[in-house]
Formats: sequence, C-alpha cells, structure tokens
Amino acid sequence: MIRILLVDDHTVFRQALAFLLQREPDITVVGQAGSLAEALPLLTELDLALVDLRLPDGDGVELIRALRVRHPRASALALTGVEDRFEHARAVEAGAVGVLHKGSPIEKIVPALRRAAAGEYVLPPREVLELIRLAGERRNADREALQMLARLTPREREVLEALASGLSDREISTRLSISSETVRTHMVNILAKLGVESRLAALVFAVRLGAVRIA
Repeated sequence: MIRILLVDDHTVFRQALAFLLQREPDITVVGQAGSLAEALPLLTELDLALVDLRLPDGDGVELIRALRVRHPRASALALTGVEDRFEHARAVEAGAVGVLHKGSPIEKIVPALRRAAAGEYVLPPREVLELIRLAGERRNADREALQMLARLTPREREVLEALASGLSDREISTRLSISSETVRTHMVNILAKLGVESRLAALVFAVRLGAVRIA
C-alpha cells in the first residue's frame, strides 16, 4: 500500500481528494493536515506527502524539507493552485519530485502519486533541470539584493518602513522628526542604493525580501 499524507488548508478539497484516493486498491491516506503545524507531527510512517505550497502558517516548502530530513526514503509532491514557476522551482529544489495543479483530474493525479511514491520524477528531466536552474538564479539574485539592502542606513530603513505604512512625506517627517526635504533626500538615496526608479519598486523590492511589511 502507498501511504499518503495530504496537506492542504482547503478542507473540502482535501477531504474530497482523500475520499477519491481511498477508493484506489493500492493507496491509503494515513493522515490529513490543514497547516504546517498540524502536518509536522504527522511525518511518521508514510511513503508520500502531497503538500500544498501555500499554507496559512508557513511555506509548504518547509514541510518538504522537513520530510526529506526525517524520512529520506519518502517522497514529496507539491500541490498548487497557481502557475508560479519560481514557486515550483523552490519546491523541486527542496526535494519535491514534481508539482501537481489542484485543477488536475483524478485520472492524472493518481498515476502521478504512484510514480512519486516509487521515487520517480513526475516532470520531464529537462523541466526538472530548468526549475533547479531557476531556483539557483533566484537565490543568487536574492543574495545580491540582500547586500543592496544592507547598504541602507538605519534612518533610510525607517523611512522605507514608514512608506510601507502608507505615510506621505509630511507624515513621515512628523513621525521621524525630520523635515520633508530630508525625507525626500532619504528616498533619493534609497532608490539609488536599491537600483530602482520609483518608490513602489523600492517597496516591492523590500517586501519580497521580508525587509518591510505593507501595513
């Protein structure tokens, strides 16, 4: 029997999929979870984890990595509802043997699960290599971006955080007890250091790397 753990925060989808899989003679669903916290204790006796990449309390990639550490012989198959190549790349780099779209018919899902449980990739070799290359490129780009962020002064970071809160130049000057002209000077320096041309681009840059959060 192929022992499968289903991890997806959409309860109706997860339970419906579990019902369909239980009808297969060689598949048994040994556990279900709707979050990272619920799934981690269930990484025990299983052959395959089908993992949603977007969980309410974390990243499905974290669970894939944890499975590879705790049970190297078990396989992980990523599950997603979006066509995000970088998200797919991160999953494959973490150890997933493939990516399934939530809209896939059961006739496609079941064979993919069987192949994944056998340790086979469910993606063409060329696509696997392309995704791993993409993940490496993004990691290098993020490393360079973090170095650029590190060039910001503490005051410039405060200005960027205030901008993320939706404050105007006047409101930022009031919060930080500096003049509006000084705020504009800091913004010019921020754009130059991050290599972007607009305040919105600076925010996107910082948010993607977790340096600030949009209020």
